[in-house]
Amino acid sequence: MPQWERDEPPKVALIIAAYNEEAVIADKLENSLELDYPDEKLDIVVFSDASSDRTDDIVRSYADQGVRLERIEGRVGKTACQNAVAERVDAEVLVFSDANSMYEPDAVRKLVSSMGPEVGCVVGELRLSRETDDVEGESIWWQYTRFIKEYESKLGSVVKGNGAIYAIRSEAYVPLPADAISDFAEPLSIRSEGWRVVYEPDAIAREHTARSVDAELRRKVRITTRSWHTVAQYLHLLNPLRYGFFSVKFASDTVLWWSTPMLSAVAFVALGALVTLTGSFLYLVPFSASVGFLLLGLVGYLLEDGRRKVPNLFHVPYYFLVGNYSLLVGAWNFVNSRNVVTWETANK
Repeated sequence: MPQWERDEPPKVALIIAAYNEEAVIADKLENSLELDYPDEKLDIVVFSDASSDRTDDIVRSYADQGVRLERIEGRVGKTACQNAVAERVDAEVLVFSDANSMYEPDAVRKLVSSMGPEVGCVVGELRLSRETDDVEGESIWWQYTRFIKEYESKLGSVVKGNGAIYAIRSEAYVPLPADAISDFAEPLSIRSEGWRVVYEPDAIAREHTARSVDAELRRKVRITTRSWHTVAQYLHLLNPLRYGFFSVKFASDTVLWWSTPMLSAVAFVALGALVTLTGSFLYLVPFSASVGFLLLGLVGYLLEDGRRKVPNLFHVPYYFLVGNYSLLVGAWNFVNSRNVVTWETANK
């Protein structure tokens, strides 16, 4: 058990990422001020990556309630901002959050309670709201990722973090290159240093999903592009002789998963060739199912206009295909040495 569980809770810095978040930043700060954590042990810090709207003014209006603004000039990106702020705060635990991520009152307590002696990073649980503007495919995707994180954690360490809610022991924090995707690269860096990275499903943050599939596509392309660059920087983690089963998890949850579009295309062509050459019902059934799935996705694409809710029968296949397209674009960007350092707010 960590020392602070036996005596008193550790000092925590809640570090909130913001770029042009005037639409949500006040709600986020109100949410943060209501957290069930001792006030004298919780610092709320917002870093503004050269915001050009009213974000900074709104944050400053909360100064008398202990909220601190760290404006970073130059539009340097989320990771560079996190590095700078991590050096400026005095806390035993750093909790990183996005401006549109609303925490349950006990979320910080839950993160801290999971930080045992060998744990350097705790990844929380992101739950997506289900309103009329939600992207249903994204909700289904998060259900799958929760399942993966749960069992990765039980088997040692999770591979990926989540920018909405994760905590790092300050002594375990590793400064990262500005082009690294922080909530992916930081857990990998921490694992490389010998710490465990665990998942705490009861530390809950909530977000709205992207308002359209197009918005989600842009987000996924940015994330996938940066993630491929990050994988290239951590290839040593694929060595099972040093990192054991974590290497298998890392390979399957990154390299294999992000190769899904290429592998699926090969399988589709192979099935088509086998049907043509053999006429076997054994190959015809999965090939027909694949064609049917593509047609449902095409209908979803034709129906998606942002003005109505598309039935899940068509929307989920369309969303799946959009996700795979983003993986292809991200891989192409990586091969061509393109990267994305800055981010745009998803609340527009």
